[in-house]
Amino acid sequence: MQKFFHDAVEFVPILLQGVWLTIVVTVGSLVLSTVLGLVWALMRVSGIGVLVGLSASLINVIRGIPIIVLLFYIYFVMPDFGIALSALQAAIIGLGIAYSAYQAENFRAGIEAIDKGQIEAAQTIGMGWWLTMRRVVLPQAVRIILPPYGNIMIMMLKDSSQASTITVAELALQGKLIASSTFKNTSVFTLVALMYLTMSIPLILLVRHFENKANRK
Repeated sequence: MQKFFHDAVEFVPILLQGVWLTIVVTVGSLVLSTVLGLVWALMRVSGIGVLVGLSASLINVIRGIPIIVLLFYIYFVMPDFGIALSALQAAIIGLGIAYSAYQAENFRAGIEAIDKGQIEAAQTIGMGWWLTMRRVVLPQAVRIILPPYGNIMIMMLKDSSQASTITVAELALQGKLIASSTFKNTSVFTLVALMYLTMSIPLILLVRHFENKANRK
């Protein structure tokens, strides 16, 4: 145990650099996936055939491509088309696009859970489709989607480790580099696991709070 604490003092400052990049990737991709997911969901419930079909097709394609392949394509293939991104940018965009499909299904479920009578009532008093969504549907849908949204945040935090495959020096890659140079695999990866757990626990408690709040209603 004493050896582990000695290793922790030596390695934690280096691993914290990876923690910062992990947070940047997670937050950046969360924002992007939320925006894209909301767009896909609104297209899906718009009632316009072309938009519904396009949204459904995009969601199916995105869900059918592994995240690591999407990251490779954005980082290694897009430069062939004149679009060169940094590893960090590619990681945020890749994870954001990948998770936008899951966000879209979450948002769509929340929107469709709202009583249709409320939508019809809003339209009878002259509200257009977008105004009805903004003032009537989305504020109520937010309460429904928060628990699964929190679960998506936790999944994204853990999947941010896949950014290491395109050389983003986040927590997982920092741990791998330290372990390969020191051969102290047990200490290093125990620290990496504890750091991921430390970042995940607040999110887990937040999700539980939202679930309990929703169950009381």
